Amino acid sequence: MPTRRVLLLAAPAWLTAGRAGAAPALTDDGLYTQPWFLESFLVLAEDVAAAAARGKRLAVMWELRGCPYCRETHLVNLARPDIEAYVRERFEVLQLNVLGAREVTDLDGERLPENRVAAKYGVRFTPTIQFFPESTEGLRDRAPMRREVARAQGYLQPDHFLAMFRFVAEKAYERGTFRDYLRKPGG
Repeated sequence: MPTRRVLLLAAPAWLTAGRAGAAPALTDDGLYTQPWFLESFLVLAEDVAAAAARGKRLAVMWELRGCPYCRETHLVNLARPDIEAYVRERFEVLQLNVLGAREVTDLDGERLPENRVAAKYGVRFTPTIQFFPESTEGLRDRAPMRREVARAQGYLQPDHFLAMFRFVAEKAYERGTFRDYLRKPGG
């Protein structure tokens, strides 16, 4: 299993007050990570299937060392207990490095380093979160970006970040766009 060393970070008391979860850590490749993020052999089809077996969805979160918006996602969005709880309960989050070299086996069986998988999927901004369906059925033959059910590119404010995860969990992408979802009451 690919491994990364992590350094635990002390967060200010106001940031962690009332949180059940642990503070994010800084990995040796310079990315913030959550202790509950998916530890994976980086075989995406297996990760989709394992998440589904636990009643969850796979979300791949692409990040970059030094990205201020990636840091904000961890230290602000995922520091909110309601957001952390919602995401943890419904999703397995796999963190990948847009410039990384760890080998990933894509949904079509192709084995590539992280940076080439990012290019294959057209990931150009960080953070980018890809959301995949509950099953890999039929995905192998689709173009890479057509394998996703939704994508969040760039930083989302906490309420919109939570709304994006709700959009996917509720399968609202089957009825319309994320923009449409935000316009509806409760979206």
